[in-house]
Amino acid sequence: MLVLGIECTAHTFGIGIVDCKIKRVIFNEKSQFKNEVGMDPRKLSDFHVANFDKILVKAKKYLNSIDKNFSDLDLISFSQGPGMGNSLKFASLVAKTLSLRYNIQIVGINHIRSHLEIGKMITGFKDPLFLNITGVNSQVIAKDNFGNYKVYGETEDIGLGNLFDSCARDFGFGFPGGPEIEESAKKSKNYIEFPYTIKGMNISLAGIHSFVKQKLMKGEKIEDLCYSLQETVFAMLMEVAERAIAYTNKKEFVIVGGVAANKRFMEMGREMASLRNCNFDSIPLDLCMDNGAMIAWMGYVDRKRATFRIKDLKPKPYITVESDL
Repeated sequence: MLVLGIECTAHTFGIGIVDCKIKRVIFNEKSQFKNEVGMDPRKLSDFHVANFDKILVKAKKYLNSIDKNFSDLDLISFSQGPGMGNSLKFASLVAKTLSLRYNIQIVGINHIRSHLEIGKMITGFKDPLFLNITGVNSQVIAKDNFGNYKVYGETEDIGLGNLFDSCARDFGFGFPGGPEIEESAKKSKNYIEFPYTIKGMNISLAGIHSFVKQKLMKGEKIEDLCYSLQETVFAMLMEVAERAIAYTNKKEFVIVGGVAANKRFMEMGREMASLRNCNFDSIPLDLCMDNGAMIAWMGYVDRKRATFRIKDLKPKPYITVESDL
């Protein structure tokens, strides 16, 4: 079964194709909006309009290379939410156009759940505890006793990815800021004590940005701040994840979302899981970030909801991992 997935919730337009019978990603390409000052919604929309066709052409050429075409697809899925409204509308438009053109059923996908399900597909884990760490989301998620995804802990203000982007702007780095912060942190081992705010199973990150700005004005070295920032926030997340593992008694642990690309973060996750006698695994970098393949696989997972009634599939910017589409 070949499923094509379209990801466009924010700065990334991606198309992925998964051969679901053998659980294999066979195509996964994307274009990503980059800007030193973040995401202006109008510029972001212009970027997607100007660049989506290049990814679509690449997908067509790939299918042709294996003697297939869009008409040979069994299902089309797209990111229906959560995300930025204009980006979600664009994903919907491209998916619906392909559905109508080639008479293929379509299914709208919960973007957050797709991060989790691609993690399960790649690792082979059956019932893991997840740390889902993206630009907006910083959450501890697992399935409850009824088989439903439940948030056991999360940030009370901003997501870790957004914190990194905000600090990166102060450091003079580009967007997205996470990769440059990681590289700068490698140049230091000088730890500066940061605010460490955990409230039960939740964390608070907003005050850390203000703290970084204050330290920067006092002349602290950027590499020291990057190192200390990473060590602090990753330790906070590991603490709440460890509590969740103890509470849920899960035996598998996976970190997903864009920030999972950070090698230090993965190292700390592996160490914590080992201490809890919990299996830990990682997924490839290109599947950590927002991508079309995870949407394609989630489409297969949710294939029972596939439909030709495209008018019913409206963008839903504010849904959560616990929401039904």
